[in-house]
Amino acid sequence: MKLTILGCHSATPRTNTNPTSQVLEIKNHMFLIDCGEGTQVELRRNKVKFSRIKHIFISHLHGDHYFGLIGLVSTFRLLTRETELHIYGPKGIKEVITLQLKLSDSWTNFPLIFHELTSKESELIFEDDKVEVYTIPLNHRVYTNGFLFKEKENERKLDIKAVLEANVDKAYYRKLKQGADVVNEDGVLINNASVTKKPIPSKSYAYCSDTVYNEDIIPLIKNATVLYHESTFLDKNENLCERTKHSTARQAAIIAKKANVETLILGHFSTRYNGYDEFKSEAKEEFENVLLAEDGKSFEF
Repeated sequence: MKLTILGCHSATPRTNTNPTSQVLEIKNHMFLIDCGEGTQVELRRNKVKFSRIKHIFISHLHGDHYFGLIGLVSTFRLLTRETELHIYGPKGIKEVITLQLKLSDSWTNFPLIFHELTSKESELIFEDDKVEVYTIPLNHRVYTNGFLFKEKENERKLDIKAVLEANVDKAYYRKLKQGADVVNEDGVLINNASVTKKPIPSKSYAYCSDTVYNEDIIPLIKNATVLYHESTFLDKNENLCERTKHSTARQAAIIAKKANVETLILGHFSTRYNGYDEFKSEAKEEFENVLLAEDGKSFEF
């Protein structure tokens, strides 16, 4: 599982900071999460293949999370894309994008499929044989969702020596990996656990930006491998959180601790601060395994 941060700052883009966007590579998928202004430039800078992006998840309709979307869609058109593009986001995302395409007479030459979200409860919005994606309802100034990306349970590993000794035909190896008991060539039922090993633990990634401190999300992100949680402010500016519906680094760490996640990544930093080491310091007072997002930085888990 690989996460590439394209932008991790709030509000407006600057010469050295980009608004929110990131790419998650998981089980051969390349998911684009939010699409702030300048995203396609950062995709090129980080050598992300445009053709691999088939699903885009937009958390909410504040500009620093989706103003780059129409540009990216238009570029896909100019590149003569033919593959479907699925966009998941709040109700209204279809109207705002299609209006721009209509007024510029720039309809896409590829299927553009919108999945508009309105539920205030967590729901499954994408699923295939390897990955599930759920919404994480957040508490912000407008309707907002985070997203939970979960690998489905991995296949069991064959203990080849045990399989051969049990005289199991190769035709049944697939069933063994799927956890089934099988009958060997002598007609004896072979218990799966006796010839296989436990699968590699499945991984999950929880993306939570933007939100005020909200313990309601804890059951949804419980035991996640990685949590990205917004940390717009430091403690000294906590008074701004309720009005703006944002969180501090310490509050993000408290959520991580209560949810028992493995790793916390802080992001969505306010550009009022000159450096970000203090974010990590404040968070680590509550939760040990803290990383800082950084434009252009990749993490592998």
